[in-house]
Amino acid sequence: MSLLENCQLCPRKCGVNRYKRKGYCKAGSKIKLAYYSLHLWEEPLLSGDNGSGTIFFSYCNLRCMYCQNDKISLNGYGKEITQKRLKEIMLLLQEQGAHNINLVTPTHYVPQIARVLKSIKDKDLTIPIVYNTSSYENIGTIKMMNGLVDIYLADLKYFDDELGIKFSDCKDYFETATMAIDEMYRQVGKYEIGSDGLMKKGLIVRVLVLPGHVHDAKEIIQYLYHTYHDDIYISIMNQYTPVTVCPYDELNRKLSAEEYEEVINYALTIGVNNAFIQEDETASESFIPNFDISII
Repeated sequence: MSLLENCQLCPRKCGVNRYKRKGYCKAGSKIKLAYYSLHLWEEPLLSGDNGSGTIFFSYCNLRCMYCQNDKISLNGYGKEITQKRLKEIMLLLQEQGAHNINLVTPTHYVPQIARVLKSIKDKDLTIPIVYNTSSYENIGTIKMMNGLVDIYLADLKYFDDELGIKFSDCKDYFETATMAIDEMYRQVGKYEIGSDGLMKKGLIVRVLVLPGHVHDAKEIIQYLYHTYHDDIYISIMNQYTPVTVCPYDELNRKLSAEEYEEVINYALTIGVNNAFIQEDETASESFIPNFDISII
């Protein structure tokens, strides 16, 4: 039986037959893409000079009320494509000079993606594969990507599960995400940087500092450093941008410079060496991709 006939790919475990109806994430049986491009605004170890070859998949298994990409994650903007077309897009991005193939929110299409990668990775496709995820993942699904993914680019959104419930309709985020991240690290191990200064293998964990929730960000950073020390990179992000009106007042503003500085100083105090920080201007809607299915 196809994995899509009784879908258990994410921790929601809807169990729906995606050939006949849709579950929590709303994804069907076919891959749906919103956009692909050479993206220069990922972490420097990924973007380099040419850009990361980002492929944005439609839908998501979280419901983050502040999502900057809600056009595709919540509203499903995109175009259904074949696995053959996905293969063509990956090879095209490589031909255009992409430093890696960056799969953005791929969880609900893992069986199809894995099939494509098995047919071309280390053959026609020779650049690293990046799995870009919210980390709300089943370990079994992550294991399906073992040997196919070189770099995991993982969020760790919440330490306090109450925040996950409020902001992302997710009651068990921290335990689920940290177990998934541990499996990611088991697969790729300590990071490796090439002579060109780009990451070839490893784990980067993103911590988006939410306004009003500096303490939660500190707890996440402490957990990551205590668990992995300097074997991973921590990306501490200030780019939270309110794009819709939220029912929680603190989410209706940008992060203050003082809040972000407090988190950065905390990371330095506990000994974090491998971290990325962002400049103030990253908190802008101009950094949200202009999704366009006409190129797909």
